[in-house]
Amino acid sequence: MDGLKVVTIGGGSSYTPELVEGFIKRYEDVPIRELWLVDIPEGKEKLEIVGSLAKRMVEKAGIPMKIHLTLDRREALKDADFVTTQLRVGLLNARVLDERIPLKYGVIGQETNGPGGLFKGLRTIPVILDICKDIEELCPNAWLINFTNPAGMVTEAVLRYSRIEKVVGLCNVPVGMKMSIAQLLGVESQRVHIDFAGLNHMVFGLNVYLDGVKVTDRVIDLLTSGDSSGVTMKNIIDMGWEKEFIRALGILPCPYHRYYYQTSKMLQHELEEANTVGTRAEVVKKVEAELFELYKDPELAIKPPQLEQRGGAYYSDAACNLIQSIYNDRKDIQPVNVRNNGAIASIPAESAVEVNCIITKDGPKPIAVGDLPVPVRGLVQQIKSFERVAAEAAVTGSYQTALLAMTINPLVPSDTVAKQILDEMLQAHRAYLPQFF
Repeated sequence: MDGLKVVTIGGGSSYTPELVEGFIKRYEDVPIRELWLVDIPEGKEKLEIVGSLAKRMVEKAGIPMKIHLTLDRREALKDADFVTTQLRVGLLNARVLDERIPLKYGVIGQETNGPGGLFKGLRTIPVILDICKDIEELCPNAWLINFTNPAGMVTEAVLRYSRIEKVVGLCNVPVGMKMSIAQLLGVESQRVHIDFAGLNHMVFGLNVYLDGVKVTDRVIDLLTSGDSSGVTMKNIIDMGWEKEFIRALGILPCPYHRYYYQTSKMLQHELEEANTVGTRAEVVKKVEAELFELYKDPELAIKPPQLEQRGGAYYSDAACNLIQSIYNDRKDIQPVNVRNNGAIASIPAESAVEVNCIITKDGPKPIAVGDLPVPVRGLVQQIKSFERVAAEAAVTGSYQTALLAMTINPLVPSDTVAKQILDEMLQAHRAYLPQFF
């Protein structure tokens, strides 16, 4: 049959309408005949709400894309061309624990960094590897496009512990950075190009170009001029940067670098938020509840603008762009998470990195950047060590390996604190960590 079959696992996500909008916009280039939205029994109600909205959107657009809703993953995966994953093991309640428990010990509690990132990885990796086994059996030629966080750690695990080679990890941070820089320069985003290199949520903009002319120094001046809103996201407060620090660094940090370079300020802010409006997960729960009320409206047949209040704006657009480029062999440049293959000299060749790639029908081809600058190389290597050890802990269920991962994370101050947090979080998430029990 003509047309593509795309399967979205975690189809009941509040982000799905953005994905559907992206596919509708690109229908002529990416003719999707079937979009399967898959979820688990706990997500059935949300899946039905989002699925109904998706059907209304497709109907309004007048395109022959059939939307299927199912709780049967294997039924959905049969002969798929692309599989996207956007799942959250333990739902938002698990994220609340990831954020609140570390704060008790004076450690940053965050969804993808520090102890929270470790535990999201420990819960998520076994589920993703299970999906990989189904893909190997039911749609071995499919591309797996993962935007489940922690995306870098998940990609690392798929490359190391599954037989799937056609995997790409995706993040909205580079897209958001490019949009912010374009805004800062007062130009359209397509005129801006950034050389991205590093890891997921640990990526740097090594050079910035406007119409092909290097403007890195100008952008750094704008970023440190005091009157710019900086480059950040909905879920990360903009604390500003020490001007001298950013000018000495000479490259662009991403919003998540605030957790590493401004740890005490970010921790203080998190503690204040937790005691007043709630942690980010608790805020998101309210935003999600409002979104799903909107989604229920039988008159609504577009993606509501309120969706951009979530921290993942541009995620789905990035996914649709990537699928469009692979399918059409566009050979354009996009920053994605892939096997390094020597692109970044200071990271093992077999590891996952986030780097600019040329997107072809055979997948992303990483663009070599050589060594990362000395000032950031060590931090990136430390986080890569953390990701690798964390992925091993997720697969083996080894307490000692999990403790090692927790302790080597730069946001955790000591092995004693690491052990205290690990013990409490293992019990709190016990239902989703069978490998440890």
